[in-house]
Amino acid sequence: MSKQLHNRSQHSATARSETGLSRREAIQWTLIAGGGLTLAALSPSSGSAQGTSVMGASKASSAPFAPNAFVRIGEDNVVTVMCKHTEMGQGSYTGLCTIVADELDADWGQVKAEGAPANAALYNNLMWGQAQGTGGSTAIANSFEQLRQAGATARAMLVSAAAQEWKVPANTITVEKGVVWHKPSKRKATFGALASKAAAQPIPTDVKPKDPKQYVYIGKRVTRTDSPAKVNGSAVFTQDLKLPGMLTAVVAHPPRFGAKVKSFDGSKAKAVAGVVAVVSIPSGVAVVARDFWSAKKGRDALTVEWDESKAVKISSSELLAQYKTLAGQPGAVARKEGDAAAALAKAAKKVEAEFVFPYLAHAAMEPLNCVVQLSKDGCEVWNGEQNQTGDQFALASVLGLKPEQVKLNQLFVGGSFGRRANPSSDYVLEAAFIAKALAGTEHGSAPIKMLWTREDDMRGGYYRPMYLHKVSAGLDAQGQLVAWQQRIVGQSIIAGTPFEKMLVKDGVDMTSVEGAADLPYAVANLRVDLHSPRPGVPVQWWRSVGSTHTAFSVETIVDELAHLAGKDAVAFREGLLSKHPRHVAVLKLAAEKAGWGKPLPTLRAGERRGRGVAVHESFGSYVAQVAEVSVAKDGTFTVDRVVCAVDCGLAINPDQVVAQMEGGLGYGLAAALSGKITLKDGLIEQSNFHDYPVLRMADMPKVEVHIVPSTEKPSGVGEPGTPVIAPAVANALFAATGKRIRTLPISTADLAG
Repeated sequence: MSKQLHNRSQHSATARSETGLSRREAIQWTLIAGGGLTLAALSPSSGSAQGTSVMGASKASSAPFAPNAFVRIGEDNVVTVMCKHTEMGQGSYTGLCTIVADELDADWGQVKAEGAPANAALYNNLMWGQAQGTGGSTAIANSFEQLRQAGATARAMLVSAAAQEWKVPANTITVEKGVVWHKPSKRKATFGALASKAAAQPIPTDVKPKDPKQYVYIGKRVTRTDSPAKVNGSAVFTQDLKLPGMLTAVVAHPPRFGAKVKSFDGSKAKAVAGVVAVVSIPSGVAVVARDFWSAKKGRDALTVEWDESKAVKISSSELLAQYKTLAGQPGAVARKEGDAAAALAKAAKKVEAEFVFPYLAHAAMEPLNCVVQLSKDGCEVWNGEQNQTGDQFALASVLGLKPEQVKLNQLFVGGSFGRRANPSSDYVLEAAFIAKALAGTEHGSAPIKMLWTREDDMRGGYYRPMYLHKVSAGLDAQGQLVAWQQRIVGQSIIAGTPFEKMLVKDGVDMTSVEGAADLPYAVANLRVDLHSPRPGVPVQWWRSVGSTHTAFSVETIVDELAHLAGKDAVAFREGLLSKHPRHVAVLKLAAEKAGWGKPLPTLRAGERRGRGVAVHESFGSYVAQVAEVSVAKDGTFTVDRVVCAVDCGLAINPDQVVAQMEGGLGYGLAAALSGKITLKDGLIEQSNFHDYPVLRMADMPKVEVHIVPSTEKPSGVGEPGTPVIAPAVANALFAATGKRIRTLPISTADLAG
């Protein structure tokens, strides 16, 4: 999700977090069922004042105040961290647990992660206001101070309980690896033994988290909380879930976006063994069966007539022609400084380029899926939930329920890259509509597992939009950048969503221009404008959002300007980044570690080799990458090595930072090499991994990741590695062949010779 949403709320989030939970939350200790200690962070809207009155000054209630909490310490000595952010493979559970465990001085072996339920009053994303969800690389960034305070407060209350029990001063007690010690008397107790007594302690109001010099886990490698279950197969993804009496549903969707069901004949589908129902829902026709294969065979047997009076029937080539026409006209102004047109007219040297970026699918390994069960009391959902508040309210609306009657159970997610945080809750509502259609029948109380096949997922829309960029830039006689003019054409991912009022200003979707309108390079004359056509193809955020296309156009143009000026690509960038020291730091580190300036050895006869660089900031993190490529005479090429430098503030789990840089650049490299969704007469031409390839292990380059040491607050790493790789590779290909890349994915035909 968007860097702009992240940035717009960062100021208020920072103000809230400087004193931990004191402004947004009141800290509440309660006994949990079965005995133990729960730390809940309550927002004012959920009754922080009430929390104080219930607990009193020093006397705890015998019943839980709230079932939701960040920290739970049971009498079994297990520390459970309630993780409000989804585990999609990015390591958020481990990172969140690390923060709590360090402040609590827990033993890592006693800590476990649990996905928090949908409850924005308790688990809102502090950077989004009163909304719970995972996106915009915010998980660690928005939780850091909050969880430090939660862990430190829990620790203080355990110490207070021990001091009271042993009748010793609290400052004589230490905590190490889950054990509370009074070393002078050699007394000790586990967290579990003290949990109930700690719950009765008064809530401290002046707890200070650790000095960073005291960190035990933060900044070091720890084993991931989710690895054992994923290795031994016990981890439960939505695809794995089996509930008693559960039925499976697949949906026949219209072949073109905007089409609707006109009529259908389900008789042949119902004749398939195992099929129990065929029902019409807003998004198509659902076939419900006792297993997937029966449902799939039933769908294959369906006869559906589609109303295509409002369907999208355009082809990609026609759409591109429309975009080119728009690119010749001024758009809504995103940023204007000086007079770019006049400065370009006077420039000694100019670069002009047109870039084309296709639609991209998210292509997560686990296709979209959701389990819904209706009852007289409400709705229960099991899925890899990324947009708790949005989905909870959407489900409540279509089912005639109150949001609190919709219970969401968080499961592991087999990848998302933004897709599961759908602004219209499309696939979640699809499952709910199927369950609703069966209400009142003999199957009305059955859990319904709605599954999309890979083909459904690939053709289901909500892509990264197609974009066209038109860029002109100019140098003066001394080779200094004096003008930059950039026009962007592409669909808005924000228009029509709840974020529109915040992120669309004067006709400019800020996510479409991020990475360009906030150009870090020093230039006195700058103009960035935007056209946002509406061709009817459903679009949404995709890993690293606007930076997926702006980083490419900006970094390849800057590289071309350096070449035009006769300057080294790294030195040229440094000269334009004097006000951006963190950009410079990662740029220098990546260049140094890559051996920038040293010749590359020839690996095979007739092969051309090149090295290219790119640097970009997104989601508060700074990434530079140097790519090395080898190009054969026929234009085929390999990306041999990538050296990556990242400044993400304090690295909570360095090993995970490395993993996310590797994974992020691999994801971006796949798009650069082969990612492309195209339309022909409104039909999506791709269907599976054979014609929308993802990166294979054999194509993954050797990657080195170097983390800039930092004391800044942590920022995101899930997305910032993705946008930098494509321009770094394109610049390396130019170094090898002298040919510039203007269109993605990269065509080997353009490199032959």
